[in-house]
Amino acid sequence: MCPINYPYLRSFIVFGFLLAGVFGAHAQSVYAPLNSDYYHLVERYEIKSGKFAEGMHTQIRPVLRQAIVQLTDTIAQNNNFLSDRDRFNLTYLRNDSWEWAGDSADNDSRKPILKHFYKKKSDLFSYQDEDFDLHLNPVIYFAGGGESGTKSGNYFTNTRGLELRGMISKKIGFYTFIADNQSTFPTYVQDLMNQYYAVPQEGYWKLWKSGNKGGRDFLTARGYITFHVAKPIMIQFGQDKNVIGSGYRSLVLSDFAGAYPFLKINTKVWKLNYMNLYAQMTADTPPGARDYLRSKKYFAFHHLSINLTKNLNVGVFESIMFGRPDDRRRFRYDFHYYNPIIFYRYVEQQLGSDDNAGLGMDFKWNIKRHVQLYGQVMLDEFLLSHVRARDGWWGNKQAIQLGAKYIDVLNIRNLDLQTELNIVRPYTYTHILTKVQNSPGSTDSSMVSFTNYVHNNLPLAHPLGANFVEWIGILRYQPVKRLQLTGKLIITKYGADQANGDGTTTNWGGNIRLDYDTHEKEYGNTIAQGVRTNMVFADMTASYMIKHNLFVDGKLTIRRLDSALPERNLNSVIAYLNLRWNIPQRLQEY
Repeated sequence: MCPINYPYLRSFIVFGFLLAGVFGAHAQSVYAPLNSDYYHLVERYEIKSGKFAEGMHTQIRPVLRQAIVQLTDTIAQNNNFLSDRDRFNLTYLRNDSWEWAGDSADNDSRKPILKHFYKKKSDLFSYQDEDFDLHLNPVIYFAGGGESGTKSGNYFTNTRGLELRGMISKKIGFYTFIADNQSTFPTYVQDLMNQYYAVPQEGYWKLWKSGNKGGRDFLTARGYITFHVAKPIMIQFGQDKNVIGSGYRSLVLSDFAGAYPFLKINTKVWKLNYMNLYAQMTADTPPGARDYLRSKKYFAFHHLSINLTKNLNVGVFESIMFGRPDDRRRFRYDFHYYNPIIFYRYVEQQLGSDDNAGLGMDFKWNIKRHVQLYGQVMLDEFLLSHVRARDGWWGNKQAIQLGAKYIDVLNIRNLDLQTELNIVRPYTYTHILTKVQNSPGSTDSSMVSFTNYVHNNLPLAHPLGANFVEWIGILRYQPVKRLQLTGKLIITKYGADQANGDGTTTNWGGNIRLDYDTHEKEYGNTIAQGVRTNMVFADMTASYMIKHNLFVDGKLTIRRLDSALPERNLNSVIAYLNLRWNIPQRLQEY
């Protein structure tokens, strides 16, 4: 009997899904791209509706365009509690996904350009018939700014690209985004890039001609297909990002790291939503090592949520990070983790592996059409005996989030408040390092982790990694239809590492790329241990929408870093002016 070849088996599985999708008969939507301002509107109207929209679970993002339009239909039926700005926002959301809004979308242009361009207000070019739906848009982001109190001086961002989405025969959805970027960065972002050897939210980069001032040249690319294998089961396959949770931050899976290839299976039955995610991540890349095949690792995740009532949702989840390198630098997926409903910790124990499993829960509770309470708990490792003893054992690694959203504060229409507390213990998300060759046949080697919660050197959850406590306050006000005012205040206390003098550094549990076996002490570990660091980040933004998805932003950021090591102190005042088209703000809030 011939042995099973797992790579070919994976190909057959994916091919089978594709065939099932081709012969399916269910209309197929793509997702609205991740964008914190856009999803604030979606969540605002979910709270305002007083109940969870059918087919929508916003703690798993991105969300289907079809589901967003269905939410706007529900809200529009009750106009008596909507302001003129709410009606404008609902029209904006419907126009943005007009293929699902039907004739009710107010999206036809009065004067198309050359008869073929901007026939719809929201699309440069669009085409729709019974078998084909296409939307093409330009992507532009021009930003300029200046920073006081540092040597960096002025900085800018120059992004040009295209976004394409559509459907084939209403059975297969497709999406692609490609953009070329040149950018210089504020001092604190340069410091973070020097730590991670990656551009936040992106990953790989090369030096641009202004490299001595932090200039980077990088590509952004995302793309996927979607289809149904049955009415309740949807497949997404491609390269993009996913976010888990209802908070401004995610302590499970965020969009701070770059895109990655994945297969996602989402099943909706009754009041249940069950999501399986299988992803390939890039393991640690040492500085300067840019021109060889990077080490691979794999991430499997499943999340089950249930609407206990029309306004209370509770979810549980489990994840595993693992890698299987051999002496030829081939990286294989472990077939055991394909099982969509098995308990990963059980598999890990049966294999005798040192894979990194995590589990936890989340919830959201909408109250009286004005308030949402939400939270997350992530357990990396947990021993109740040590928790009861309160001995600060390093291996008790957990993260917790609690937050609230309050819309139409004090009955002031379109004034929304959000507050959030995030606490992550030292060494959470960390694991062991393994020595691997830098390339096949090479004598050079590096220490790489195949099991920490990191992709392409960037944390998969919170930008700070671990060992911190953070409070976030966000106030949004829409005084007129096209103007959004946003104020953010982030106060963080964390513990940093420092050089030992022998080429190594201390490991107090904040840098999740370090080997957790190098922890400084067995017991007595506390949050924000190490080099005491306090950070205050304040940001004020005014965004004006000139036309559909064309924005001009004026921003003022004040960031103060106070460290127990005075040479690390950094106070910055940064002013920005952005012009962006079909792309969200590039946020640097850390």
